[in-house]
Amino acid sequence: MTQPDASAWRDLRTRLMSACVLVLVAGLCIGMGGLLYDILILGVMGGMAAEAAILFGLSPKSWRGSVYVLWAIGAGLAAVTGRWEAFPIFCLSSFVFGAQLCAVMCVIVLAGTALVWLRLESVWPVLFVVAVVVASDSTAYLTGRLFGGPKLAPRISPGKTWSGSLGGLVGAVLCGCLIAGLSGQGGVATAAFWGAVLGVVAQAGDLAESAMKRALGVKDSGTLLPGHGGLLDRFDGLVVAAPAAALVSLCVAAPAPFWTAGAHAVFAFLAGKLPG
Repeated sequence: MTQPDASAWRDLRTRLMSACVLVLVAGLCIGMGGLLYDILILGVMGGMAAEAAILFGLSPKSWRGSVYVLWAIGAGLAAVTGRWEAFPIFCLSSFVFGAQLCAVMCVIVLAGTALVWLRLESVWPVLFVVAVVVASDSTAYLTGRLFGGPKLAPRISPGKTWSGSLGGLVGAVLCGCLIAGLSGQGGVATAAFWGAVLGVVAQAGDLAESAMKRALGVKDSGTLLPGHGGLLDRFDGLVVAAPAAALVSLCVAAPAPFWTAGAHAVFAFLAGKLPG
């Protein structure tokens, strides 16, 4: 086992303090729902669009950059007002900004729309996704620095290890079971499976964002969150996990939470049999 370098922990205090503030703000908005939650989603979508614009050399203060940010906010407004059919339009039409910014806009729009969709019935689906992603990221960070070992993807993200990835997966599974149990809505066994799926998806999103930053020659997408970087850095796993969870939610009949979807429900949905 590789001995952890003391310098690997140098940003832990800053990360924890920033995370506490983030958890308090996000937790309040998610718990309250309604207008407060909508404002959070719109703010994050606009903030991520602004960071993406800067990454690709487009100033948010320019007219084109401003339109790009408003594009994301407009997609969020369509979601919070129940215009679900609008998100493909916002995704496809953003090609006017170029292929790279269009790709990022699609991710932002899908994530924001999914998070609004998941909050419709209750707080639990959103809490499940957010908690699993946070648990995956946090346990991966801790186990990776404690145990070290072979690198997961050294050319993309040199700091990530296989031990951290495995630890993140375990954390995601345990957290998924915990949230399912606390919700009182059952499905603890299937929650373990979907927790693992979302954990893997979140790690893939993290690596994808790292690859994008490496290609652009930048360390962080922004400086809004001390110790974490920008919104795209902090929510790189969530932006892919939320759409995945929203897609799974289509396999079950409301108000059943998405994590109760078993293999039969998924196969039935794939066969075109919508849940009653």
